[in-house]
Amino acid sequence: MQARVRKFAHVLERTGLAMAGAASGLFVAAHVGSIVTAFTSQGFIILMMLAGAIGFYLGIDTPQQELPGEGHLFKKIDTAEFLSAVGTFFAALTAFAAVSVIVFREDLHIFWTYAMMVGWVVGVAMQIIAGAIARIRA
Repeated sequence: MQARVRKFAHVLERTGLAMAGAASGLFVAAHVGSIVTAFTSQGFIILMMLAGAIGFYLGIDTPQQELPGEGHLFKKIDTAEFLSAVGTFFAALTAFAAVSVIVFREDLHIFWTYAMMVGWVVGVAMQIIAGAIARIRA
């Protein structure tokens, strides 16, 4: 019984992370789509939301790899953990920036809009790759 409750809680947690990722993708897509007319389609918005959901579902909370040399000053860096951390930071930062621009009705230079989109795509891609690495080795 306890194992089923833990498994259900884990699925619930992952689903919540996926929804947060989808919402973040929606915010970035809403900002980018309002500035760049080529990205105003519903398909673009859905693609950004799906990428966010997959990235946040797979890339956050990756299992840590047991590395030889634990406790030493110079130990190897866990690639999946590093990609997950940096990807989550990029995705969250760009989503935060997009929401801020929307809420405060800022008029940014087009460069910053593209930078937000690229930051989002790179961050989510890093999360997806991190999740794939962690699941392959598990």
